[in-house]
Amino acid sequence: MPLPSLPTTVAAEAYLILSAVLFVIGVLGFLIRKNALTVFMSVELMLNAVNLSFVAFARQLGHFDGQIFVFFVMAVAAAEVAVGLAIIVDIFRSRHSVDIDDVSWLRG
Repeated sequence: MPLPSLPTTVAAEAYLILSAVLFVIGVLGFLIRKNALTVFMSVELMLNAVNLSFVAFARQLGHFDGQIFVFFVMAVAAAEVAVGLAIIVDIFRSRHSVDIDDVSWLRG
């Protein structure tokens, strides 16, 4: 007896639900955590969740606009990673901590 065939496509709603869950996890990590690296990763998670929703909408509508926009968001995220990690490393070298409460001297 042959196995039943499974659908080969996933509904766009599943991608959007996953994107919403990832975005909420990123927001919670951004608001709750005190470690600068964890906050930084939470922002990246939120950006990737938005990218997933762009791709899901582009696929559903049959346009490439969302996928092209994702490349621009990824370029901005890469620049953010370079600058953000440099700032975090500099703060760690001077204060020996990456706790957000310890960098209140930056407000100045």
